[in-house]
Order: sequence, then C-alpha cells, then structure tokens
Amino acid sequence: MDLRLEQIVLETDRWRIEGQLTLPAEGYRSRLSDYVNQRDREFFSLQDAKLTSLDAPEKVEEMAFVMVARRHIRLIAPGS
Repeated sequence: MDLRLEQIVLETDRWRIEGQLTLPAEGYRSRLSDYVNQRDREFFSLQDAKLTSLDAPEKVEEMAFVMVARRHIRLIAPGS
C-alpha cells in the first residue's frame, strides 16, 4: 500500500500538537476525515510532532513520535 504524510494540527484539553500523520496515498480512507472517523482506531500516531501547552504557550516540546488517544482529541484539522 502506498502511503503519504499529511501535516495536521490537533488539540487536546491541554496541548496543541502539530505533526505528520501517515495516510493511504489514494483510495479508501485516504482523506483525513475518512481516516479520523474510523471507529476502530483508538490512537493516532504523529511523526515530527511539536507540542505547545495551551496553558503556557511558551512551553514547546518537540518529539520524533507521539501517540494521542482518540478520546482526548478535541479538534483535528489539516496543517499548513
């Protein structure tokens, strides 16, 4: 299966996370909305993630890889 990386932004109650989500290159579930709405997906894995605290925006952390539980996500959108 061909894959592609899509830059996304997601927010939890405490963090704004920007990173790359791996999606199918084409076909079924290749759109971000289709991928996110899969009910069997409990975690989203992001590469090259930048985490910014919503309580203290000056607090920024960078991680090569992070997994975020679906139940904590409040917002998800394509990045720039």
